[in-house]
Amino acid sequence: MQNNSLFKSQALAALRNVIDPELGVDIVNLGLIYDVDLIMSGICHVSMTLTIAGCPMTGYLDHAIKAELMNLTEVEQVEITLVWEPAWSVKKMSRQTRLELGIH
Repeated sequence: MQNNSLFKSQALAALRNVIDPELGVDIVNLGLIYDVDLIMSGICHVSMTLTIAGCPMTGYLDHAIKAELMNLTEVEQVEITLVWEPAWSVKKMSRQTRLELGIH
């Protein structure tokens, strides 16, 4: 098995392909992904949040995240945990994303 640092880097790169359809920005740069880890042989665990509770894109994001991560060689299953602490805010966005969205 590859080291966890390399896996995390590859997983985050894959998750940059998941675009929030409402904002047109990937979920990594939006700051929605808190952690991604290969916790057991083949099980990828994602800790993430949403911009708001009851987000209408939850089903879409769940499917898109799993589809991207399942493309990684070591991933056989993806488990996603939604967390609300720490709460998401625009400060979690990358600087570039805030600039692109006109948030200063």
